[in-house]
Amino acid sequence: MMSIESTIRRVNGGAQKLSVAPLEDTSTFKNRAYTALKEVIVSLNIYDQTQEVRLDERQLAQSLGVSRTPVREAMAQLEREGFVHSVPRRGIYVVRKTKREVIEMIQVWAALESLAARLITQHATDDEIGRLREMFASFDDGTLHAKLDEYSELNIQFHQTIIAMGGNGILVNLAENLFTHMRMIRRKTIGEEDRADRSIQDHLAIIQALEARDTDLAEVLVRNHALGLADHVARFADYLE
Repeated sequence: MMSIESTIRRVNGGAQKLSVAPLEDTSTFKNRAYTALKEVIVSLNIYDQTQEVRLDERQLAQSLGVSRTPVREAMAQLEREGFVHSVPRRGIYVVRKTKREVIEMIQVWAALESLAARLITQHATDDEIGRLREMFASFDDGTLHAKLDEYSELNIQFHQTIIAMGGNGILVNLAENLFTHMRMIRRKTIGEEDRADRSIQDHLAIIQALEARDTDLAEVLVRNHALGLADHVARFADYLE
């Protein structure tokens, strides 16, 4: 898998832009430019940025070692997916979702993931469900021992696995782009208030319900867990305004 290193540099009145490494394999310029730019954008922790992040098409093409055409095509695709937006006579900027948009994304995710939980109780094997518990082997009695950033990645992996284990390809496709957006807000919010400790407790309860094949309970627990994030964003995420 391609390794992308990125930095953020301030330009023109405090706005920021990305710096990315050249592409090592130029066999599919558009797809590789798209993948490289998307990986960098997702890794930005955009909700920790105080300045807008501007994407300079010419600079990015030079950094990637390609012409501007595949970069322009990649930007168009990223704009369709809601990761960037173009401003006439100003340029292209990384999107920061509003509080309302974030809450609406979480609400949709709650519906998708709760359906996946229902499907897991009906179709997943015991070994597949057991792998969810293995994710939390480093936690004793639901206590957070790992570093917060490590748990943040585990948290993200857990929710991606729930969707995948549902075994419904359409559900997976619907959730994929949505989760990429949510990944950024999950990374930001996991360290706020006592969300990390409560998250572990919620996850362990969800796993127990899945192991017991308690379809209704698993569905409710997963949905309430997601909506708890929506409630947290509504109450505390003033930085989204």
